[in-house]
Amino acid sequence: MGNGNSREGKESRRSRLKQKLQRFRTHRLHLRTRFSSRNAALVVNQRAVTVDDFSGIALLTLIGADMKFKDKWLACVSFGEQTFRTEISDTTEKPIWNSEKKLLLEKNGPSLARVSVFETNRLSRNKIVGYCELDIFDFVVQEPESACKSFDLLDPASSNVVGTVFLSCAIEDPVETEKRFAKRILSVVDYNEDGQLSFSEFSDLIRAFGNLVAANKKEELFRAADLNGDGVVSIDELAALLALQQEKEPIINSCPVCGESLQPTDKLNAMIHMTLCFDEGTGNQVMTGGFLTDRQASYGWMFKLSEWTHLSTYDVGLNTGSSASHIVVIDRKTKRLVEELIDSKIVLSMRAIYQSKIGLRLMDQGAKEILQKLSEKQGKKMNSVESAQKIPSFLEFFKDQINMAEVKYPLQHFKTFNEFFIRELKPGARPIAHMNRDDVAVCAADCRLMAFQSVEDSTRFWIKGRKFSIRGLLGKDVNPNAFLDGSLVIFRLAPQDYHRFHVPVSGVIEKFVDVSGSLYTVNPIAVNSKYCNVFTENKRTVAIISTSEFGKVAFVAIGATMVGSISFVRKEGDHLKKGDELGYFSFGGSTVICVFEKNSIRLDEELLANSGRSLETLVSVGMQLGVSTRTFTGSP
Repeated sequence: MGNGNSREGKESRRSRLKQKLQRFRTHRLHLRTRFSSRNAALVVNQRAVTVDDFSGIALLTLIGADMKFKDKWLACVSFGEQTFRTEISDTTEKPIWNSEKKLLLEKNGPSLARVSVFETNRLSRNKIVGYCELDIFDFVVQEPESACKSFDLLDPASSNVVGTVFLSCAIEDPVETEKRFAKRILSVVDYNEDGQLSFSEFSDLIRAFGNLVAANKKEELFRAADLNGDGVVSIDELAALLALQQEKEPIINSCPVCGESLQPTDKLNAMIHMTLCFDEGTGNQVMTGGFLTDRQASYGWMFKLSEWTHLSTYDVGLNTGSSASHIVVIDRKTKRLVEELIDSKIVLSMRAIYQSKIGLRLMDQGAKEILQKLSEKQGKKMNSVESAQKIPSFLEFFKDQINMAEVKYPLQHFKTFNEFFIRELKPGARPIAHMNRDDVAVCAADCRLMAFQSVEDSTRFWIKGRKFSIRGLLGKDVNPNAFLDGSLVIFRLAPQDYHRFHVPVSGVIEKFVDVSGSLYTVNPIAVNSKYCNVFTENKRTVAIISTSEFGKVAFVAIGATMVGSISFVRKEGDHLKKGDELGYFSFGGSTVICVFEKNSIRLDEELLANSGRSLETLVSVGMQLGVSTRTFTGSP
């Protein structure tokens, strides 16, 4: 993974980075005074950046690669909720891209970038061949800024090395960004590149700012900027003018590079926006943006045609499950958007059934019984010895989403597909957050999670069935009073996930209650449908757990299409520690819902924020879910 330097060299680079960060911390009060962002309206990556969050700008350059076989290649860089792509390389075995992109760094934002390399010999969908991941900050600490470093490209299916990619990265801290801002703005219209603006160049810049009032008094502004009266405006003079006008009457209404409207009173986010837009003049290609995932960025012209005709769409938020043809979720660990793999024919059939009155009318006229029989038949089939033959193709389809290194037993151990489906993991594969604190609840499954502080929020942002209620979810044999208006967490398991579920809290199992029902799919396409009520109509088992820290917690395991059974490995009266295994689902997708008593838990803010955008969060067993409000005294 690259050529290492001496320990002394690494220490000196680490010291330099620490000095930069220290310099930024002492400068932060100055930034806060100058950049008032309390009323920020400019959105960078869907939200305004605050002074405390802004950590700098990274310039990542994808130089090229050395592949083990010949083809034509393109590369994608995914960082947070954005993905960028290079052009297709003309060379075959050693592609050269020389493509760059600026990345916004935030204190609590993403730092892990993923580089994916695709071969481009298909019309509709290019094939991922290898990938690598790098932490931007670690990259800079380990290597001199802007130095080229090599990374092994790993096959998503086998983790074998398939090539090497060459990158460079430089980080500009907030102090440097502010210092260079005026120079960047000046260079946009500095046609003769002499480092200063004539009146003509100054006039073009003022017009590019999109402020008609300022444009009408450009002569006055030029005289105010030309402090020494030499007939030109220098970088320092332009910086002084921008700072003065920010306090008096902001003159930047739009970005002079891309033309996008900016919020004049929010200088920090305006500066960040223009810095990200600015071409540094390196001569490198700038990567193409506007993509959510590397899979979307890699698609060929056939997909672009289908997107143009509205047959295929990418989106996050409310429409993801109901109308988009691709399900996009956010990975909590990497803070990166990822695409959920699902066969396109299945998507079309689910939309036909669950997003129309006609489809659900067919369900009412006998299709429910068909689904039940189909699930039972498929369950028996997946328990046959012959079903083991399906395991390799299953792993190939989900090759970058199943980590066999975590699985307790080798592949040859599994005699049927269902044995593999309910596979166990190695001890320690899923660390439990704050294991010694029972007031911290944890995630119950490897899944896509939606968290809501109230049931009302869940129906506003996610569950669109008209008859959903806590009473309906728990069934007639469970007293719902303790859970009315409580907090709700939905753990949706996809077929590729580890399918054993665990208790999110420590406590005693009071009772199990089986609730009969249908076997609708738990895919967001059905959950977002206003025509059916997946969670209150599907077969499910309710476990009531009594705890000291959260009161009673209802743990609801919900079956789905192709899920033949819900199995529990604990019994009533058992004392459980959070993170202990509680049971498993057999073949298919499935869901767990946990209902907490009202005001008993403070769910983690990032989970609530994503759910408020109708965006599922990809989590693992044991990750922190929330903290008991009965004992909460601060962040754990």
